[in-house]
Amino acid sequence: MSEKLSIALIRGDGIGVDVANAALAVVDAAVAKVGLPALSYEEITAGAAYYKETGRDIEPGGEKRAGELDAIFLGAIGLPSVRHDDGTEIAPHLRLRDRYGLYAGVRPVKAYPNAPQRLADPRAAEIDMVILRESTEGLFFSAATHGRPNFASDHEVRDTLRITRPTTEKLFHFGFRLAEKRKARGRPGKLTCVDKANVFNSMAFFRKIFDEISPQYPEVEATHNYVDAQALDLIRKPWEFDVMVMENMFGDILSDLGGGLVGGMGMAACAEIGDEVGLFQPAHGSAPDIMGQDKANPLAAVLSGSLMLDYLAERTGNHRWTEAAELVETAVQSGFEANRLRPMEFGGDMGTLAVTKELLELLG
Repeated sequence: MSEKLSIALIRGDGIGVDVANAALAVVDAAVAKVGLPALSYEEITAGAAYYKETGRDIEPGGEKRAGELDAIFLGAIGLPSVRHDDGTEIAPHLRLRDRYGLYAGVRPVKAYPNAPQRLADPRAAEIDMVILRESTEGLFFSAATHGRPNFASDHEVRDTLRITRPTTEKLFHFGFRLAEKRKARGRPGKLTCVDKANVFNSMAFFRKIFDEISPQYPEVEATHNYVDAQALDLIRKPWEFDVMVMENMFGDILSDLGGGLVGGMGMAACAEIGDEVGLFQPAHGSAPDIMGQDKANPLAAVLSGSLMLDYLAERTGNHRWTEAAELVETAVQSGFEANRLRPMEFGGDMGTLAVTKELLELLG
């Protein structure tokens, strides 16, 4: 991989355009600050608006080209008024997950000073955890293949939940390594397997593989929790968790719950990582009702950009990309500490452009 890196940029729909622009402005400033060559961006058109115009959800050759570049950055995709005939959303990013095996969905959940904390307990200020969502199988397997393995009639519909050993083993190894990295940075170094192994064969299989791999990582505390109990514990005592690994649908639901604990989906960053390709996007939707109105909170996209920089460090072996990632994270942290970041999403007085400008000033 050359030092001059190219990013596939899919701005998408709604506020995806606004937050992508904000995130890349901050990313570019951090990259310049540490003296790295500027990233180049190759734009790929995709999303519901493009589908409405053309009948395609991504431009010809777009999927292939995205995977050939050094990373993919996505703003947001989907419009409530544009659907397939069966009522499902336009979702080419699900196909990208499937095509490139983006099995590790990393969803950080972190509380920041002066940002809303939905729990009254003062320990809520200590929330700093990661939900690791398997992103290619589980119940979403049906969505990526657009229903092909399923049964549907006018009287009954069945969706297919798929768990495979190769993907699940890779997911758990990723999770244990992530817990090790967090332990080296002062976090607990604990990995919790979240499942429903007491009811479903698929989940018992999921847990069995977790227990087989766990002994290979003796420095990581390995625990289990049923998904319903985990949802309860994320309200009762979220500060006790570090990294939680789970099936696709469970991760989709609990990561939104996690976002709600620390303010809202405007803080929900996301990385989706495979063996050769990484895709980075805010986990929120396209919010077309505020598109172009300078109201969107860009911080989920900005923090996703930080995850992308960290990924580029691992891909290239160049620690300066990690330095750039840390600059972005520090700017967000110090901005909240000084009450210089006040997004409208949280009842503040700062729109997308103002938050972006403040972050650029904090980066110096």
